[in-house]
Amino acid sequence: MEQNPIRILVEYGIDVTIVTLNDERILEEEQIREIQESLQPVIEKNGEKTLVLNFINVMFMTSAFLGLLIRTHKKVCELGGRIELRNLDPRIRQVFEITQLTKVFDIS
Repeated sequence: MEQNPIRILVEYGIDVTIVTLNDERILEEEQIREIQESLQPVIEKNGEKTLVLNFINVMFMTSAFLGLLIRTHKKVCELGGRIELRNLDPRIRQVFEITQLTKVFDIS
């Protein structure tokens, strides 16, 4: 039986939780579901802190993953936290600009 790859790496700090996305390509529904399942307990534990999503490894992603990011943003805000996106590939950043999600997410 094939073991599922580790989709995210989580580092907990005092005022921030950093989640590094490990996949270079986030394309498959199953992959997105696994990321969502991995993120859920992190979001709940994060509470009122800042949640940083580190895209350092991500080169490609689907619009379905954008949907997960929007749902994640909503949940983090409901819990009193904030979300930041870091180290986006220029092509991915351009998608956020075209879709005007730069108005929703703190991106640097």
